[in-house]
Amino acid sequence: MSSTLSSTTPPSTPRPTPARIVLGVTGGVAAYKSVLLLRQLMDDGYFVSPVLTADALHFVGTTTFSALASEPARTSLYGDPTTPSPHTHLGQHADVIVVAPATAHVIARLAAGLANDLLTATVLASRAPVLLCPAMHTEMWEQPSVQENLATLRRRGVLVLEPAVGHLAGGDEGVGRLPDPEVIAATIRSLVDGWRGPLSGRRVLISAGGTSEAIDPVRVLTNRSSGRQGYALAEVAARMGAAVTLVSASARDLALDVRRSIEVVPVTSAAQMAEAMVSRAPNADVVIMAAAVSDFTVAAAPQKLKKADGVPTVHLVPTQDILSSLLQVKPSGQIVVGFAAETDDVMAHADAKMSTKPVDLLVVNDVSRSDAGFGSTMNEVTILSLDAEPEVVTLTSKEAVSERILARVSAMFARGAQ
Repeated sequence: MSSTLSSTTPPSTPRPTPARIVLGVTGGVAAYKSVLLLRQLMDDGYFVSPVLTADALHFVGTTTFSALASEPARTSLYGDPTTPSPHTHLGQHADVIVVAPATAHVIARLAAGLANDLLTATVLASRAPVLLCPAMHTEMWEQPSVQENLATLRRRGVLVLEPAVGHLAGGDEGVGRLPDPEVIAATIRSLVDGWRGPLSGRRVLISAGGTSEAIDPVRVLTNRSSGRQGYALAEVAARMGAAVTLVSASARDLALDVRRSIEVVPVTSAAQMAEAMVSRAPNADVVIMAAAVSDFTVAAAPQKLKKADGVPTVHLVPTQDILSSLLQVKPSGQIVVGFAAETDDVMAHADAKMSTKPVDLLVVNDVSRSDAGFGSTMNEVTILSLDAEPEVVTLTSKEAVSERILARVSAMFARGAQ
């Protein structure tokens, strides 16, 4: 998540009562900026509850926060006679929880699911959106452990406002600076108004898995696609705020994160997938054809074929070209993403597909590899478009590939709004 908000950020709407913001402050030099953020949030009309960690008190005091906020600053899980269970009170009533600054230490504790102080316990006791605003030295920010912890939190739906580049403590300069309070406040305003990421308000239709064509009641013609790439795309799109419909030929084999609201439409054959995708596509802002669809079907035998009856003759018949059908019904402004799974002359075949099926993005991969593509948790792809140079995404997780694809999609929407 960058400091630039999506063009789909909804307009502000009147609220019957002020939105309640829990402002978490942790132990970093940038904690002084949290006072400025608090003042901005109060000016915006929110009810702000400051929660300071023990380490934060080395840099700032409770007196200033208590004087400026809607209620006195809290620092402990214990000892408050007015609120015996402060973490559940704060968590259940919060509309947004923001941690600014968020140190590497607190990020690690949140990623581990710890609740050993008031702030971390409040995060765990809430269903409100959580915004982390990391601030630390560049060397700490670039540590793999920090980035892995942030990736874990993003998978759980936490929003991360990445640090800015500028002056740091000790006279250093680089990435790690807490974004300006005005930028953080603008993000909070959008979260209060329903924004949940760069695809917030967008409807995304995704296909996944390998279709199966019946030969007889017990045998099928299929392929090696696991559906993992399509499922990863659905998870990441939902995390980015989209309303996601997943047409899946792998519904019995893969599970989605139950915290994400994703509509799953189970299908089996190419014909079923074609009907499900083409009928839903006109209402989608983004259509991603990630499924490996059977190119041929057969006239299925009504009874199980018997070996004793000899070798059967199987007549293959071409299936509907779903991607071409989707392009025929594509409404203005819709983004269509196709996939090209190839085994030889990969880029030549991909260029040919792009010329006959001018999708907005074409994701190309070599499925003959044993370490990527079909059946693997990893993938390596090249993303083609008509208006940009090819982008190579080297071997990485299918989740990371999905993030790159959907970042391109959200950027296209942002350009279209300018």
